[in-house]
Amino acid sequence: MQNNPPVFQLLIALWQHITPRRKKQFVLLLILTLVSSFAEVISLSAVLPFIGIITQPEKVFYAPSLAIVVKGFGIKSASELVFPLTIGFAGAALFSGGLRLLMLWVSLKLGNIIGADLGIEVYRRSLYQPYSVHVGRSSSEIISGITQKVGAATGILTSALTTITSMVLFVAIMMTLLALDPLIAILSALSFGVAYGIIAGSTRSRLNRNSKSAANDQTRVIKVLQEGLGAIRDVLLDGVQRVYCEVYSKAVFSLQRAVVENTFINQSPRFVMEVFGMVLIAVFVLVINNRSGNLGAVLPVLGMFALGAQRLLPLMQQIYGSWSGIIANKTALIEVIALLDQPMPLHAYQSEPDSLEFHDEICFDKVSFRYTNTAPFALNEIILNIPKGSRVGFMGTTGSGKSTLIDLLIGLLEPTYGQILVDGQPITRELLRSWQRSIAHVPQNIFLSDSTLEENIAFGVPKDRIDHERVLLAARQAQIADMIETWPKKYQTIVGERGIRLSGGQRQRIGIARALYKQANVIIFDEATSALDNETEQAVMQAIESLSNNLTIFIIAHRLTTLRNCTQIIEISNGRIKRIGSYKDIVSNMVNFNQ
Repeated sequence: MQNNPPVFQLLIALWQHITPRRKKQFVLLLILTLVSSFAEVISLSAVLPFIGIITQPEKVFYAPSLAIVVKGFGIKSASELVFPLTIGFAGAALFSGGLRLLMLWVSLKLGNIIGADLGIEVYRRSLYQPYSVHVGRSSSEIISGITQKVGAATGILTSALTTITSMVLFVAIMMTLLALDPLIAILSALSFGVAYGIIAGSTRSRLNRNSKSAANDQTRVIKVLQEGLGAIRDVLLDGVQRVYCEVYSKAVFSLQRAVVENTFINQSPRFVMEVFGMVLIAVFVLVINNRSGNLGAVLPVLGMFALGAQRLLPLMQQIYGSWSGIIANKTALIEVIALLDQPMPLHAYQSEPDSLEFHDEICFDKVSFRYTNTAPFALNEIILNIPKGSRVGFMGTTGSGKSTLIDLLIGLLEPTYGQILVDGQPITRELLRSWQRSIAHVPQNIFLSDSTLEENIAFGVPKDRIDHERVLLAARQAQIADMIETWPKKYQTIVGERGIRLSGGQRQRIGIARALYKQANVIIFDEATSALDNETEQAVMQAIESLSNNLTIFIIAHRLTTLRNCTQIIEISNGRIKRIGSYKDIVSNMVNFNQ
């Protein structure tokens, strides 16, 4: 999509992301709009005969067509006409007003339901994006897009609906006024149209600037909130609250300035036009009086035009307000459509596949990887054969490529060159989910949700489907069950946001229990014991060793002693395999090197 597409093109792009059900509801709303317009015309058309009959009721008995109807109802005098005419006119007005209220409620509800649909779709598509996409952008962009900018896109959709309904009503009322007095009707439409056109032309550029400013400031606000609250330990320790408050204040005040100015531009013309409308009616009184010379005779016409103007002014304000709202939120809509256009993997539309079990080995066949086309290779021609049931340790300095290799193994990254094979079968995109379902990963920094211990161990499993016995087994294997049993609420203990109520070692062991609960064929421990003391680490490693020999385990560690029981240790240096050997061989080589 081009950098600054026209609004109509954006609305077409947004329409393509609306579900068929909502599109049908939209069509029904348009039908309701037409019915409401017809009722509005009837209500307005009833003004002229109503005022005429009320002021000169005796004329009804001289009109042949009306006289027949009046006599049919048993009405014999002019005074008897007042009550039924008043009831009929009031009924038409109430029916028309009720339809407009119904139309307003339906349009608001439909607009907000569609907004909810769009927000869910943006969130879903964002979650399905490859890991490399998430690494390359800020989460504040996504959060701002879902929580604020989708709302702006919904506002644009609601504004578009309001514009359509207002224009239909406007045309219906104008046709009624044209039938009554074409000259006055045309002059009214031209006067108000030119006035609103001048206002729209003079404010368009300012609305565009504020649109871009507001979209950027919304992301900045979310970013500052995330960073300040996410790093609260460091913020408190370093005493930098004032710095974060100042950055937040600048972003918020800039955002509010743009919002206030756009709101003023949106709403202020109404007050000017109300005064202009009153002056215009006074002018029309003079014009009609000069043309007829009898003001009493044209009183019904004036009454109808006054009521027509009273209906037209809000409609014109709604059309202008909707237009200015669309321009004010145009940048946000562009960003939302970009999020809605994120491609989806094939497996997103399929049921979860079974785990991919392997029987022989995992093979890295000349695997190379770099993060961008211009970046240096993080891994270069890695060749590895890992038999099933192996305990493989990885060691190397920070930045050597260990974590990148693991990310390739678990399918978060794709090799730039080469391929990864399981039992001789390449892990393609079609097999990726099956392969990932057979892997459990314990990272260095464990994410814990603000829920119970049980829910965190059975991460991603709906609460009513958690296997409690399986949770207990995983906790025992991770050497954390004894501690949990001493807590008052045991496995129903709330861990707090990001596990803030737990120590680093406790969080790590819950992460290990989570991997064991998954009962995967491959378990990867990525610095998973780094926060544990030596005694606890030894107990956890013994628990890992006691697991089934059918499990293939990968362990990344800085401490060589952590890899003591590995069947082979692979040392990575500068993106290449430096050496492969047993724990005894590695230790022996290190001793000889130091000597």
